[in-house]
Amino acid sequence: MILRGNEDLRVVKTIEGIKEAFESLICEKEYGKITVKELCDKARINKKTFYHYYETLDALLSEMQMELSAGFLERIKGLRLPEDLDKVNREFFLYSADQGLSYEKITCSVTYQAIRDDMIAKVNDAGWQDSKQYQKLSDFEKSLLMDFINNSTLSAYRVWIESGKAMPLEEVIEINNRIQLGGVKEFFRR
Repeated sequence: MILRGNEDLRVVKTIEGIKEAFESLICEKEYGKITVKELCDKARINKKTFYHYYETLDALLSEMQMELSAGFLERIKGLRLPEDLDKVNREFFLYSADQGLSYEKITCSVTYQAIRDDMIAKVNDAGWQDSKQYQKLSDFEKSLLMDFINNSTLSAYRVWIESGKAMPLEEVIEINNRIQLGGVKEFFRR
């Protein structure tokens, strides 16, 4: 249940407790091994309360994905693609660095591939929809471009996480942009 700000304080605390417990479990184990009972125990609620707000764990995960996507889209509002791709990439890394361990797991773990793909699709659709250059591309070219951008950015993020964040984030952003923007600028230069 996405909170709108006018809910009773008990509802707010219950939803926040469910989400905090869920994020904690995501950090502890793979998604397929998380159970509603375990989540309810951790959130100190009964199953009936959980099911009052969410039909399934998938619904909770989907809501979390929507909130994460919306947060990132808010940060890149007003940026134009492909012209501002370097700024969009910067915001991705800065936003991601602020999200915590559960976001890292969702972004890096194979277990969350489907939810990650949904997040990426939402962001791509919103970010590229106004680009005249992009709209002129064939479906094949669009797909290839998006795969290149998404895979290179996610790869750089994963390597940074797996290295224990050994390199300063600003250096990771600069390297990613140097590699990626060279290819994208050349692609659109035809």
